[in-house]
Amino acid sequence: MGSEPRQVVRVENGFGYGVIGADLHVFPDRGPVYLLSEYGQAAARAGRDAAWLTAQPSRLLNARFQVVDFTGRDRELAGLAAWRDGGGTRLAATWLHGPGGQGKTRLAARFAADSAAAGWKVVTATHGSGTILPHPGSQDLRLAGAAGLLLIVDYADRWPLSHLTWLFSNRLLHHALPTRVLLLGRSAAPWPAVRAALEEAEAGTSALALPPLDDRGGELGERRAMFTVARDCFAARYGLADPSVIEPPGSLRRSDFGLVLTLHMAALVAVDAYVRGSRPPQDMVGLSAYLLDRERRHWTQLYENRLEGLDYATPPGTMGHVVFTAALTGATAHANGTALLSSLGLEHPGRLLADHTTCYPAEESGAVLEPLYPDRLAEDFLALSLPGHEAAGYPAAPWAADTTGTLLARDGQGAPPGHTARVLTFLASAAAPHRWPHAVRHLEAVLRADPALALAAGAAALSALAACDLDSAVLEAIDAHIPRHGQVDLDAGIAAFTQRLTRHRLAATDDPAEHARLHQNLGFRMTRAGHREDAVTATDQAVSLFRQLAADDPARFEPELAGALAQLSECAFKANRMQASRRAAEEAVGIFRGLAATDHEAYEPGLALSLSQLGHGMSEERRQEEALAAAQRAMGIFQRLAATDPAVHEPGLAVTLAQSAIYYWRLRRWEDALTAAERSVEIIRRLVAAGPVTDLTRSMVVEDSDLATGLGNLGFFLWGARRRDDALAALREAAAIERRLADVNPAAHEPSLAGTLTTLGTYLALSGHAKEALDVAGEAVEICRRLAEVRAAEFEAPLRKACTAYETARDQLAGGGTRAWTMEEHYVTLLNQDEVWQDAQNRRHRLDDMEPRYCGNVLRFLLKQADDIFATLVDGLSTSPDALGRWESEDAGAWLARQPLAVALRRRSEGKPARSGLCYCGYAIQPGWNHDRCYPGIIVD
Repeated sequence: MGSEPRQVVRVENGFGYGVIGADLHVFPDRGPVYLLSEYGQAAARAGRDAAWLTAQPSRLLNARFQVVDFTGRDRELAGLAAWRDGGGTRLAATWLHGPGGQGKTRLAARFAADSAAAGWKVVTATHGSGTILPHPGSQDLRLAGAAGLLLIVDYADRWPLSHLTWLFSNRLLHHALPTRVLLLGRSAAPWPAVRAALEEAEAGTSALALPPLDDRGGELGERRAMFTVARDCFAARYGLADPSVIEPPGSLRRSDFGLVLTLHMAALVAVDAYVRGSRPPQDMVGLSAYLLDRERRHWTQLYENRLEGLDYATPPGTMGHVVFTAALTGATAHANGTALLSSLGLEHPGRLLADHTTCYPAEESGAVLEPLYPDRLAEDFLALSLPGHEAAGYPAAPWAADTTGTLLARDGQGAPPGHTARVLTFLASAAAPHRWPHAVRHLEAVLRADPALALAAGAAALSALAACDLDSAVLEAIDAHIPRHGQVDLDAGIAAFTQRLTRHRLAATDDPAEHARLHQNLGFRMTRAGHREDAVTATDQAVSLFRQLAADDPARFEPELAGALAQLSECAFKANRMQASRRAAEEAVGIFRGLAATDHEAYEPGLALSLSQLGHGMSEERRQEEALAAAQRAMGIFQRLAATDPAVHEPGLAVTLAQSAIYYWRLRRWEDALTAAERSVEIIRRLVAAGPVTDLTRSMVVEDSDLATGLGNLGFFLWGARRRDDALAALREAAAIERRLADVNPAAHEPSLAGTLTTLGTYLALSGHAKEALDVAGEAVEICRRLAEVRAAEFEAPLRKACTAYETARDQLAGGGTRAWTMEEHYVTLLNQDEVWQDAQNRRHRLDDMEPRYCGNVLRFLLKQADDIFATLVDGLSTSPDALGRWESEDAGAWLARQPLAVALRRRSEGKPARSGLCYCGYAIQPGWNHDRCYPGIIVD
């Protein structure tokens, strides 16, 4: 529990990488999930010799070498500075997005330099190194003396969401200093899901679309100014004394020149062509072809110089093959590079790799196949190498198509290669609208052969594919492999892909029913991806269409209308539109109830699901009795259906039982809560052991996290029933599951783990297990303290409770295990029952055997402490006043007087039996009458 920094270093084959002042998240079999490095160290490696740079002009475009002085983007820089220095939340994140070549990396680099100069600690995060090792040594990321922390994440749209979630959980981001996270990406598609993950950490979030450069302003327009600065910087590297002799191209108003990279390419080509006495091309294709010709000329010169003793032996045609391969695979380890070139039938792979490194030195020590930069130029090289383009004077390579297919071939176990995501993302970027139309055919060829590769490539690749004009058959083939329920790391890409496919499918049919189904499916995918408002819009459109259809043909379309309403209730609830959620659920219940009256076998499952969702919404609106009534009706249906078809209906039964347990607790019906929780856990345990099952709605699934939650609640209820050993066993099992889940995804599961450990630690201490209690509560304190650094408002109370549990355990250990009685335990065992009183000496008395006068004294004793009791319970149970059943404007004394124990004590003080003989439904309890399913206002025939 100390506060000293701790460094964790992973060592592989004698190489070490470590961080000080941050966490290092590592895959057991693949190395670090991401690498953190101090910005200044990366920038220090930028300098290169002018002759070396100009030998291959593409090197001058590499942002890593910082050849061109930053200019322009004044509005964006000012906006970023205001975001950095503004007040509001301690932790804030911005998603900076724009097309490739728009200048995101350069803008981020300038902002990083400005921030460092202002006293901020600037750190960069690079997605998992794979087989490439980072620079040896450690990164000192401690924040002492810094004004704040700026973390820059490039290519954020290519990170799996779970890996970004790991990054957001890094303790580097969770200090008291102002912390800003700048995420860069071409696409905004992943942002809603990433934003949701950040909002879970109580981070402020915003997005900034980087617009095209302004084409206005006459002679001093932004584009002309940026061209001029780039021209002068390139001219200095070429040794050109008067760069003003080179005029900007006359086509600066074309849309292509809205990209920073295009202006830099035009400036570079203009300078290089001037020095060489040639005429520069004016269009984008010509600029790319010119620079790639210069690459090839350099390969040729090196090959010819072998006759002069140069250690280089690769012909330019073969080098083009290696460069094509590197553009698709990215940098890799030497052994893997050798295997890749061998698989392509290229001889002497070791020699090829050495010569390629001469042309394209690796950024990381020991790596090979460093790709051509910038990315957009590499994409153009791929497109110009593939057959089918119309660029004059640049013949396609006969091996290009086959090389692409070979690089995407699965291994003997059927696993796709590790570079699948890069291959498909780069091909899709080249094939994007207004770029290289012929590349679409090559992309289609590999996806027709293996459409599942699109899913293996990840969410970013799916989003890139969605932007391409792929044949409908290819889109449908990919869709056939999309998981029915979704997948967290794919959901953002699936949503983008489903949007694209939905547009195609909508255009292909005039059937309004099919339109409705397509909108409903899109709504589900949008919900999964975190596009909550878009999900409501799409699902609401489905509801509107089904409503019109049902008006004309109710027998055919009312069932689908009800199903769409049930989905609308769910996605509106997730969008925090509670009234809309409840109204949709109520309408769905009404329709399903009418349908089930004529065909209960077909429609009762939908009725049960709608009732379950209705209860969820009512509970959030503090209508606990009505919520419980709806859940109980749903539970009864699922229970009956599960008797004959458990695989389909037991998940619904388990979910409604778990919901009912919570509603019972909120209504202070502890015995009923315990019974429902026990049944729910038994079913969930069996379902989890059996594996995933097909369910009704793609959203009602049970998994390990549900089992842990159910066990945690069960332990709480068991403790209240004085079954302490059973309570401890349930909580220990819940903690074991949540530890395992938190190891995989701490951001999602550490909060629940902390709560379980706190409760377990408290109960262990009260049961005499002081040593175990101290260890468990100490673990809870460490987690809560870390979480409170990020989300103080949310975790202040849990941290305080965990510290109390720790102190209780320490006192118990020091006192030899003497057991103390707590007010919380009084609550769970006494206030919500009307049979016994337990005094401060832990002696139990049956109420009906107690003297009336003594009962009156006990009641007055309790009521005098009402404020303290209520405050202790709200804090100790980490709950809200309304969850304890306290009405608005009601004081603690009035609340306490309504509790079952207080009512029973008052009756006994008046000489009456403790129990009135009436059920809470209002009817007298009769022998043999089962009141388990009663609720206030029930009508009994």
